[in-house]
Amino acid sequence: MATPTTAPVRLPPGPRVPKIVQGVALLAVRQGVVAALCRRYGGAFTVNLPIFGQTVVISDPILVKDLFSMGIDLLGRPKHTFGEAIGPGSTWGLDGEEFLERRRLLAPPLHGKQVRGYELIIEEEVMREIATWPEGRQFETLPPIRRITLRAILRAAFRAEGPALDKLCELIPPAVKLGSRIAFLPPIVRHDLGPWSPGGRSLQYRRRIDAVIDTLIADARADPALEERGDVLALLLRARDQNGEPIPDRHIADELLTLLMAGHESTSTALAWIVERLRRHPRLLARLTDEVDAGGSELRQATIWEVQRTRPVVDMTLRRTKMRIRLGDWVIPQDTTVLVNLQLANKQSFSEAASFDPDRFVVANSKPITWFPFGGGVNRCIGAAFANMEMDIFLRTLLREFQLMPTDAPGERGHDRGVTIAPARGGRAVVLPAKGRRIE
Repeated sequence: MATPTTAPVRLPPGPRVPKIVQGVALLAVRQGVVAALCRRYGGAFTVNLPIFGQTVVISDPILVKDLFSMGIDLLGRPKHTFGEAIGPGSTWGLDGEEFLERRRLLAPPLHGKQVRGYELIIEEEVMREIATWPEGRQFETLPPIRRITLRAILRAAFRAEGPALDKLCELIPPAVKLGSRIAFLPPIVRHDLGPWSPGGRSLQYRRRIDAVIDTLIADARADPALEERGDVLALLLRARDQNGEPIPDRHIADELLTLLMAGHESTSTALAWIVERLRRHPRLLARLTDEVDAGGSELRQATIWEVQRTRPVVDMTLRRTKMRIRLGDWVIPQDTTVLVNLQLANKQSFSEAASFDPDRFVVANSKPITWFPFGGGVNRCIGAAFANMEMDIFLRTLLREFQLMPTDAPGERGHDRGVTIAPARGGRAVVLPAKGRRIE
């Protein structure tokens, strides 16, 4: 159990090469470097990084579980996060009670019955997009899947329709791509040094996005049914702080962008990995198709979990100590970054971890506590239920409408996109009409 302590600092061992060398190595080949250091030092080691400083990297499942059990009084977010890049209204930039209050506000529209109410929107977007898929020739699925997940969350969470929806679908993808590349770089990179600088281009995207969000806010305020609406935008507009003051519009825009970045890019990448994995496991693909035809879902859910386990789209999460803590055999000082390697922790939590076997979840009918595709603790992804529902409906609809053709090609490698790890070739697929479906 991780606890506060006054004992002398005792950090895990680690490499002694210069800080800049460690930073460049992790930036260039993060997964390979972390895996190599884990093999040398075990489930905890210390590195010294630019921006983040002294950083303890953990992958031992017991240490990860203990860390995620700690409260907001002991752990917070690092100073350098996406919240800093997005703005002060982002959940990623909040801490302590303010952070918990925002989570309580945003939880209802992303859980339970409210999530199930979005199923029709998701299926409409899947059907809309796959109607354009070429039949009988190979294509990348990641770009069209991104369009599905972006339109789905814009419609479900923000009630975006018409020109506003189209404009945000045009602006968000390049803005997210640029933002994910510069978020963890030195702050100077994010400064506006002219229209062609990364910071300048990012600011241009933000201004254009804010202009569209302003129209959504104005339309929502003019809606006579605003008090009855359960979407995220309506909740943010109705919210009041302890002094009775509303959330500023710019902070609302920050929060909407946070949900878009968290809920669109990661889900679409996971779906592309699902396509990539199923094409290389024809027996599983046949069983899933039969299950869809029979109206079942157990194996489909297990497959989603297994893809998330073996091909995690986010391989790490960051915390920062607010006071000196004891974590396992180590004593970590205040104001130290702790990097949790989710991929290695997941691998160590399962027997025969290298094999792709969704039946492990069917047999167990549960997930181990150290299964972390959505992070853990109080910072666990608030949109996990929405993302799972979205993946389930996509896969169900895809297998109902198409035959996904197997392949004996080698599995696609992971490509680091700055935040997510995506299939290097875009989750390529070949589809044919499902048996019995009339070809137009």
